[in-house]
Amino acid sequence: MNKKFTTTGVILTAGMLLAACGSDDSTTGSEGSSEGAGSDLNLVEEGKFTTASSGLYKPFNYEEGGDLTGFDIEIGNAIAEEMGLEPNPVTTPWETIIQGLTTNRFDAILGSMAITEEREEQVSFSDPYYYSGGVIFVREGNTEIQSEEDLEGATIGVVGQSTYDTAAQQYTDDIQYYNSDVVALQDLEVEGRLDAVITADVVGFEAQNAGLEIEMIGDPLWIEQAAVAVRPEDEELLAAINEALATIIENGTYTEISEKWFGRDLLDVDLEGVEILN
Repeated sequence: MNKKFTTTGVILTAGMLLAACGSDDSTTGSEGSSEGAGSDLNLVEEGKFTTASSGLYKPFNYEEGGDLTGFDIEIGNAIAEEMGLEPNPVTTPWETIIQGLTTNRFDAILGSMAITEEREEQVSFSDPYYYSGGVIFVREGNTEIQSEEDLEGATIGVVGQSTYDTAAQQYTDDIQYYNSDVVALQDLEVEGRLDAVITADVVGFEAQNAGLEIEMIGDPLWIEQAAVAVRPEDEELLAAINEALATIIENGTYTEISEKWFGRDLLDVDLEGVEILN
């Protein structure tokens, strides 16, 4: 059976799926007034949809010229606008991002967080807003690591508290932790520092395009479903997010944003034979 997830499939599953990044908190958003909007959604600031990411996960969320930008940020902005709210993206350390959500510092996590059973014990997830493969990257020309089996005992670089961290622990105790996948990939170029980095395929490809001499080894280890995370009690907010997400997928806004950043639709992924991370 072909398990290819298309845009239409995601629209039909809206509302059914309830549940790879540190800096000080800062806010970025467009000026304007949405007073009174979203008053029934338990927002931390009325009229604003405040979403958090690490701000260190290029090309999904990062700072450029003092402003937050990236795929996650633009998707968050589109969802906010569809809900009649002012987008208000902020940054927070990835290692404590769930704690920040549960202590009401922001409304949602919209920063490439993958759905996992462990996280579902603390937060509720929206429908997925993109799919990405967890993959192994090594230095260009590396001959020692050619497959997943070669990671046994290797020095692996990952972002702490990420799904890549959990994966690395299956292979080695020699794990080097980073706040940013990009920095980990940069260290991969330095001979003798890291043997491999586990991160998202699109993040590694972006680094390659930027000139890093790294290469992907083997097939994706799994496919992640990135989704928006909210507090479990915020059921009305979750429903509003799912409705807005389905709308921007249906009206073409999602595809336009995805094509801008990646040249393809990140929801149109062939999942045949690949493990879905949960």
